Amino acid sequence: MRWKFVSENADFVLENPDKTSYLYFPLVNEAGMMSSITPTLNGDLKSGQNSFLLLPVSAEDLHNTKSTRNFWIYINKKDVWSISGNSPMQLANFYSDKKDDVTLEAGFLWHKIIRKNKVLGVKAEIINFVPVEHKVEIMEVTITNTSNQVMQITPTAAIPIYGRSADNLRDHRHVTSLLHRIRTNDYGVLVKPTLSFDERGHKINNVLYSVLGFEENGEKPIGFLPEVEEFIGEGGSFETPEAIFSNKKFAKSGNYFEGYEAIGAIRFKDIDLKPNESKTYIILMSISEDELENNILLEKFGSKEKVKNALEENKKYWENKISNPEFKTSDDEFNKWMKWINIQPILRRLFGNSFLPHHDYGRGGRGWRDLWQDLLALLMMEPDNVRKLLYNNYAGVRIDGSNATIIGSNPGEFIADRNNIARMWMDHGAWPFLTTKLYIDLTGDLNFLLESQTYFKDRLANRCTDFDPNWTIEKGNKLKTRDNKIHSSSILEHILIQHLTPFFNVGMHNNIKLEGADWNDGLDMARNNGESVAFTALYGWNLLELAKLLKSLKIEELEITEEILMLLDNKVDYNSPEEKNKLLNEYYNKVKSFVSGNKTKIKIDYLISDLERKGNWIVNHIRKNEWIRNNEGYEWFNGYYDDHGNIVEGDNPKGVRMTLTGQVFTIMGNIATNDQVEKILLSAKKYLKDEKVGGYRLNTNFHEVKLDLGRLFGFAFGHKENGAMFSHMAVMFSNALYKRGFVEDGFDVINTLYNHIKNFEVSRIYPGIPEYINEKGRGMYHYLTGSASWLLLTVLTEMFGVKGDLGDLLLEPKLLDKQFDCKGIASVKTLFADRTFNIIYSNKNRLNYGKYNISSVSLNGRKIESEILGNKIKIKRSLLESLDKDKIHELIIELE
Repeated sequence: MRWKFVSENADFVLENPDKTSYLYFPLVNEAGMMSSITPTLNGDLKSGQNSFLLLPVSAEDLHNTKSTRNFWIYINKKDVWSISGNSPMQLANFYSDKKDDVTLEAGFLWHKIIRKNKVLGVKAEIINFVPVEHKVEIMEVTITNTSNQVMQITPTAAIPIYGRSADNLRDHRHVTSLLHRIRTNDYGVLVKPTLSFDERGHKINNVLYSVLGFEENGEKPIGFLPEVEEFIGEGGSFETPEAIFSNKKFAKSGNYFEGYEAIGAIRFKDIDLKPNESKTYIILMSISEDELENNILLEKFGSKEKVKNALEENKKYWENKISNPEFKTSDDEFNKWMKWINIQPILRRLFGNSFLPHHDYGRGGRGWRDLWQDLLALLMMEPDNVRKLLYNNYAGVRIDGSNATIIGSNPGEFIADRNNIARMWMDHGAWPFLTTKLYIDLTGDLNFLLESQTYFKDRLANRCTDFDPNWTIEKGNKLKTRDNKIHSSSILEHILIQHLTPFFNVGMHNNIKLEGADWNDGLDMARNNGESVAFTALYGWNLLELAKLLKSLKIEELEITEEILMLLDNKVDYNSPEEKNKLLNEYYNKVKSFVSGNKTKIKIDYLISDLERKGNWIVNHIRKNEWIRNNEGYEWFNGYYDDHGNIVEGDNPKGVRMTLTGQVFTIMGNIATNDQVEKILLSAKKYLKDEKVGGYRLNTNFHEVKLDLGRLFGFAFGHKENGAMFSHMAVMFSNALYKRGFVEDGFDVINTLYNHIKNFEVSRIYPGIPEYINEKGRGMYHYLTGSASWLLLTVLTEMFGVKGDLGDLLLEPKLLDKQFDCKGIASVKTLFADRTFNIIYSNKNRLNYGKYNISSVSLNGRKIESEILGNKIKIKRSLLESLDKDKIHELIIELE
C-alpha cells in the first residue's frame, strides 16, 4: 500500500486512502480561499480566521466529526449510500469484504475520490478543487450505475454550513447560530449572519456563505432543507439524517429561516439510471461579501463542461507555478517528489502557519522567520517581485535589533503587539541577511543595501525586555526622531543593527542570550541565563559574510544613524560579558523612545574591519570554549546553556545529551574544522541518527522535564521539538554538509528522509515533506513547513550546484555517480538572470563526486570560454542577459 506517481506532472494514486487516519490534502488559491479535504471529504473551508464555511477542524476531528461534505443517494427507495462513506451500512461494513472500494487520485491542486460499492452496484467520482480567481470550492459528483439493472436514485447534496469565526466553535456556539439568517434561492442555501462575534467585537457582518447546486446541464435542484435539526430529525445525525432515510419533503426556493444551525441540503429530482449510465451534479461552496458573486459563479461554472474547463485551467495554473526548478536524476520518483516540494513554500505563503488540520495553533498569517525563509524558495521559483518583498520586510526591524512579531495581511505591514507580549526569538535577526545575500548573489543588486527604509516602533523596547513609557498607539508604528519626524536609514544599517545588538547581548559564558527562544520555539524557558551557542555561530558567520559582501560595494563611506556608531566601538573588551552588556544598555537608553535623527559617515573599510573582528572573535570563542568530549570519546559542539547557566550537552547522569542544532550552524558557518566535522558526524550517527524516524533526531532523550530550558521537554520524546526527526534542521544539516564538501553524508540525510516518506505504510502522508516525523515514523504537520524552502535550496544550489555570485552564474555540481542516469546525465531546468536554462551535466564515465572536474561548457550548442577551476565554472551575467528571454536555453557541462 503506497502512493504511485502516474504522470509526468506528478499526479499520484493511492488505493484505500480511507484506511489511513489523519490524511488531508490542501486546496487553495491566491484569491484567499483555503480548504482541506480528506478521503472521506472531511476537512474545512474558509477565507480567514473569522470566516469558516465548513466547521473548523483539528487533526482529531478528521475522524471524529460527522460534519463533512456529503452527497446522499437513496437507491430504489430502500438503500441509502453516502459518497463520503458515512452511512450506517458503509460504516458497519468498513472491516468486512463488503467495504466500499476507495481510490484517491490527486495532483496540482485537485483531489479526486472514486468510491465503489459492489453490493449496491453504484460508483461515485468526486472531484474537488478551488479555482484560481474566486472564493469558492467546486465539488463535482458523478454517480454511475455499475449494476445490470435500472437503478432509481434520489440524489441529495448535504454540506453543513458553519458560517462564522473559528473562535465560536466553543465560544458562544449556540448564541452565534441565533445570528444566522438563512434563505433559499433557485440554486441553493445562503447564510448571512447579522453580526460577527469574535476578537474584533460585535460588528455588522458582511460575509455571505453559499452552497449552490445544479445538474450537469445547469438544471436547477427541486428543493432544500436548510435547518440542521430538520435535516437530521429528532435523534438523528449527519450519519443517519431523517431527511434522507425517510425521503423527507424539502422546502422550495424563496423560503426564509433564522436562528438555527444551517446546512446546504439540496435535493435533485429522481432519475432512473440504466446500467453503466452516469449522472453528474455540481456543488459550489462560496464565501463572498456580495451576493452578485453567486451569479458570476453560476455563469462561469454552471455546467459540467464549464467545470471541466475550469479544472484544466486550474491544473495548468499550478503546474506553471511549480515548473521551475525541475530536476532530473536517475531516480524518477525523486524528480516527481521534488515537484511537491516546490509547491509547499507557496502553500505556506497562502495558508500561513494556520488553516490546515495539524496547524490549529495559529490565527492566520506568518511569523517573522517565515517571511524570510519563504522568500528563499520564491527567489528560485518566482523572483520577479522578490526585491519589493525584501524591501517591505525590512520595515519590521526595530532600532534595538528586534522585530515586529505581528505581521499584517499586506506586504510590509507590521502591527503593534496588541497584548504587549515581551518576547524575542534570538535567531530572528540572522535570517534576513541570509535571504538578502542569496538575492544579491543571484542578481548582483548590491545597491539594494543602500535603499532607505523606516524602522518599526511600538511599546516594546530593549529587545523586548522593557516597555517604552512614552509610546502610544496614536504615535503610529514607525520610529521617529526627537522632533517627531519619521526616521529611515539604509537596508545595510538594518542588517547591521540586527547583528550588532545580539553580539553584545551575551550571557555569563559570552554566547548570545537565548532570550524567548531561538529557531527551536520549544526552548522558551531560559530567558535569564540561557544562551544559544548554535545561533551565536550563525551570527558569527553572517558577520564575516557581510564583511565579504561589503568589499564588493563600490562606495568609500556609509551614512549611518548616529547612535549606532557606539556599537562599532573597538574599545570594548569582547572577552568581558559585563562590558558588552553595559555598552548595549547604554545604546538601549539612547534609542528607547526615539533617535536624534542625526547621521554620521563612517569609512566602509572601518566597518569591514569591525565586522571581521567581531565575526572572528565568535569563531575563536566557540572553537576554544564549546567543543566537548564525552566519556565514550565522542566529540561535538555544545549548543546551549540552560537558565541556571549550566552547559546542556555532553555526559549527564540521565544519559548523553546532544542536539543537532548545535552542530548545523558550527558546520555551516565554518567554525568546525574539517577534522571536527568528521568527529561531529561520528557523534551524530551514534546519538542522533535513527532510521525508523527517517534520519537524525533533533536531540537525544534528556529524560527530564527541563523547566530551565523549555516547554519542549514536556512533550513525549520523539515528538515535535523533543527528539523527533525535525525536517527543517535535518535539511539544514544536509545543506551544511554539502557546503563543507561532505557530499555523501549530505546526500544521505536527504535520501534517508525521502525514502522514509515514500514508504507510505510507515509515513502515512502524501508526497511532500512534513514538519517532523514522530516516534512511530508518521509524518506530521504536512505541507506548511520551512523545510521545503531549505530542501529546494539545498538540492538546487548544493546538490546541482546552481548558484549566483554577485549576479554571475556559478556552477559547482556535487552530484554522486548514482544520481546520473544510464547515459550519465543529470539536469535541472531553472531560472537565472530572468531567463530559463536547462542545465545538463554530462558525466559519461559515471564518475563519483570528487573524481570529476568540468572539462567544457556549451551554450545552445556552442562552446563558451569561461573560467573553469576544477569543479567550478563562472559564467558572466552579461553573456546570459544577451539571450532571448522567451526561450529555454541549454547549458551542457561536460564532466571528466
